[in-house]
Amino acid sequence: MRILTGTANSDHHLFQFIPQSIDAFGSTVLVEGCDPTRSITWVHAWTVTDGIITQVREYFNTSLTVTRLDNNISSIAAAPRHCPSLWESSLPNRAGKSVPGLVLAL
Repeated sequence: MRILTGTANSDHHLFQFIPQSIDAFGSTVLVEGCDPTRSITWVHAWTVTDGIITQVREYFNTSLTVTRLDNNISSIAAAPRHCPSLWESSLPNRAGKSVPGLVLAL
């Protein structure tokens, strides 16, 4: 937490947020990046309302896939459907380790 808030008391605790890609899907903006010196990758999912970031979700050393679900719940219950991928993170392999995978449904 001290690294992320900037209150760490020494330079060896510095954390770099180097964006590698920025993509938008309606009110959701996805920013993927890394800290190459620490072999850390991250994805931020921002919700933007009227040009203001109103929510931030951070996925740290995690592979993220974004999909869009059908809003019609009865059709989902009646017949399972394939939810096509809208976006997939591309940096997890740079971390040099296996990372968990998550699905963010828009």
